[in-house]
Amino acid sequence: MSNREYIKMTTINIAKEFSDTPGGRRRNDGPFSGQEFREHFLEKHFEDKSDVSKLVIVLDGVFGYATSFLEEAFGGLARKYGQQRVLLKLEFISEEEPLLIEEITNYIKNAGKGCRK
Repeated sequence: MSNREYIKMTTINIAKEFSDTPGGRRRNDGPFSGQEFREHFLEKHFEDKSDVSKLVIVLDGVFGYATSFLEEAFGGLARKYGQQRVLLKLEFISEEEPLLIEEITNYIKNAGKGCRK
């Protein structure tokens, strides 16, 4: 055995664990909103500041994402927990639409610029 420490990884497959038809930004926009996904699937992984585990998000298998869903889920997470922390903790997988990863990363990096309520 080496002295290497192993970092725990948790994987969330949006299509399988949440919905293959993600909705809009807020709960009042309809079912499967970005707000719902953030609050029920993502935020619990950020409550313990000392937790250095990785959270892998599988984006494939859905019928598409509204930009409002992605911005609210991931940009909203960055507004609440900080951009750097979110960027360090999250890892994205998308073989179907790899450009989604860049889009989400931009939402995280730009969180808080130009207030969206």
